[in-house]
Amino acid sequence: MVRKFRPPVIDQLLFIARCPWSIIGYLFLLSFFVVSCGSVTPPAQPQTVTVYASPSVEPWMGEVFACGSAGNIMIRVTADAPDVSLRLGDPDDVSRNVYQIGEDEVLVVVNRESSLQNLSLREVQALFAGQADEPVQVWIFPSELDISGLFDQFVMEGRSVTSFARIAVSPDEMSEAINSTPNAIGVIPARWGRGDARAVYSAGNFPVLALTSGEPQGAVRDLLTCLQQ
Repeated sequence: MVRKFRPPVIDQLLFIARCPWSIIGYLFLLSFFVVSCGSVTPPAQPQTVTVYASPSVEPWMGEVFACGSAGNIMIRVTADAPDVSLRLGDPDDVSRNVYQIGEDEVLVVVNRESSLQNLSLREVQALFAGQADEPVQVWIFPSELDISGLFDQFVMEGRSVTSFARIAVSPDEMSEAINSTPNAIGVIPARWGRGDARAVYSAGNFPVLALTSGEPQGAVRDLLTCLQQ
């Protein structure tokens, strides 16, 4: 004999009708299910913080992204009015809030094949001014870069660099130029890495700074707190 299909829900209703006491348990389980589903909290949406780093301190962007990931903060890199700006050395704009997140050493470097060894400040100044007997190819940064200001102040001390100096627009380009030119001499932040270049003079350690236009709040404050740890 062929049995007609009867939906399971009809069997359940018939069971409840035959056993009224089961209605209470059924309703209890149903209410528990509704409460449990209603208690699920959706994940918090990440907040966005815009960040710009000068070429001198780009290696610190790795820490910025790590802090963003740990704090559920989305990092967007832009030079257009960023929430946080990173730079090397003290800024000219004293109106901004400044927070130190590290430090880096500024080095004068030469190609590994160069005969130049550890130099004094006066010897470095003479080489970059084109006044030394040693024939060298001088490399410097554009004047608008923060590391260029540090080099002028603490190495050249106001003296002019030779007009034959070549310009590297970033530490990466500087490192490549020094490593590929046997008689090259230049300047680079230590954290960038020197490749095969040799350091012959240290201009000193300088603070890596995070600047904000106002008192940091919310995600910006959390990001800076992480970077300072």
